[in-house]
Amino acid sequence: MDALLTALADPARWRLVTLLAERPRSVGVLAQLADARQPQTTKHLQTLERAGVVTSHRTGQRRVYALQPGPLRDLAAAINRLAETAEQRGGHRETFDRYERSLGAERLAADEAGWADGRSFRFQRALPGPPELVWRHLTETSLLAHWWTPDDLRVSELVFEARPGGRIIHEYRDVEDADGSDLVVGRAEGTVGEVRPRERLTYRNSPLLPGGGTAFTAHVDLGLRPTDTGTELDVHWRITDSTVDSADFIAGIEIGFGQSLDKLTAAVAADARSTK
Repeated sequence: MDALLTALADPARWRLVTLLAERPRSVGVLAQLADARQPQTTKHLQTLERAGVVTSHRTGQRRVYALQPGPLRDLAAAINRLAETAEQRGGHRETFDRYERSLGAERLAADEAGWADGRSFRFQRALPGPPELVWRHLTETSLLAHWWTPDDLRVSELVFEARPGGRIIHEYRDVEDADGSDLVVGRAEGTVGEVRPRERLTYRNSPLLPGGGTAFTAHVDLGLRPTDTGTELDVHWRITDSTVDSADFIAGIEIGFGQSLDKLTAAVAADARSTK
């Protein structure tokens, strides 16, 4: 496939392919139609032949080339598969497009400091585990690190002191950045507020801008209620101290934290199954 792509990437060779798609032709005729010198045309045709795109035979003094449609069909099928993968419903590309739309709207709205103050978000999840199990996933760093990022990120540093006034440090990187050589995607710092085990947890958390300043402050309130099938989790976000540069962060709250809670739901379900 690499040889095929390399062969087709050259405009002069692509011109020869289009001419051969019409009918087999000799080197001399191809050079005339492509307005090129015959030695150059011969070299291009040899490259295409090595890549399997064309075949040739000699008839008297002439060498005639013909297009091989099979490799082109294989390439077209491979490209179609790539397009279909990118367009999968609910896939990463759909999330990218959703964020892009949100980002455009938020950047237009971010015209002065405090532009997003008072904005709120609400999330609800039915978790298939008792409140004590959910509480552990909300407060123990070893468990919290497994879900407290969107799908395309991973926690790279985490401090969560589950007591009133406890510190929060939350740093995250690209999920595929295995060795930490890529740039840090984001970092947030905050403080734990109210702690009522198995009932309520509140905290303040502030994403940091690249220069170290605060983008905004998120006031997060998580309420737990036992149900017949597990735990009802109710989460309220409220924004204060928003800066103009916070638009990129705020645009991703609904998508990103929603994905995090979906990961929490899956983690609690797996934990609940393993303890039965």
